[in-house]
Amino acid sequence: MLLSVSIWWYLGLGYVILAVAIYLVQEKFIFKPEKLPLHFEYKYDAPFKELNFEPEQGVTINGLHFHVRQPKGLILYFHGNSRSIKGWAKYARDFYRYQYDVVLVDYRGFGKSTGRRSEKKMLADMQFVYETLAVNYPEDHLIVYGRSMGSGFAAKLASDNNPRYLILDAPYYNFTRVVERFLPMMPTRFLLRYHMRTDTWIKQVQCHTYILHGTRDWLIPIRHSESLQRINQNGITLIRIHGGGHNNLPSFPEYHNFIRDILLY
Repeated sequence: MLLSVSIWWYLGLGYVILAVAIYLVQEKFIFKPEKLPLHFEYKYDAPFKELNFEPEQGVTINGLHFHVRQPKGLILYFHGNSRSIKGWAKYARDFYRYQYDVVLVDYRGFGKSTGRRSEKKMLADMQFVYETLAVNYPEDHLIVYGRSMGSGFAAKLASDNNPRYLILDAPYYNFTRVVERFLPMMPTRFLLRYHMRTDTWIKQVQCHTYILHGTRDWLIPIRHSESLQRINQNGITLIRIHGGGHNNLPSFPEYHNFIRDILLY
């Protein structure tokens, strides 16, 4: 009997230690930023300029603006949880070739962007970026695009504003559901400091939403997008990229065909 109690005590202690560790180090698993020195020079073949937004004193959100002559509108692109806009910028060509300007921004701690991260502050940063860009671009010519982790930021912006379209690329239903899949025995909804409630925000989105998702996405399975689509079946179009994984959708011709059709519609 004593041995049995002792085993359960150690198991309980181990569970508590694991829970505390998850709470303390979760950002190291959620965010995989590439940091760039402030003097780093971006170089691309297409016309662009570097942007710096200051949402609050002492905080800089760095971005890139790829521009074309007589743009049909602007794509505001939110990237995934790794690297920086230095690498993500290669995807801008998927949009500016259809005569759209493209702006990509780095989150706090990514690239040249500064500031201490929290969900509330990061969401406020992106709202500040949106409002700044909307001074020069009418909202009915502004499209918000969110890739993977960035899909949550995009959905929140679309819920609080009135862009022309919302495009979500491999989105999650909410962040808690993603983590619960890998830590099914842990009380993740209480341990997580980032919840990113796409499922709640998308209910408030007034513009039409397009979701692109690979049918073989192992990291964020397509059922996340199917659940989102069921929230508003008339206002959300789910585009399945058959055979697509989480990181390779641009390698499928279907992806580019759908982007073309959406932007030229």
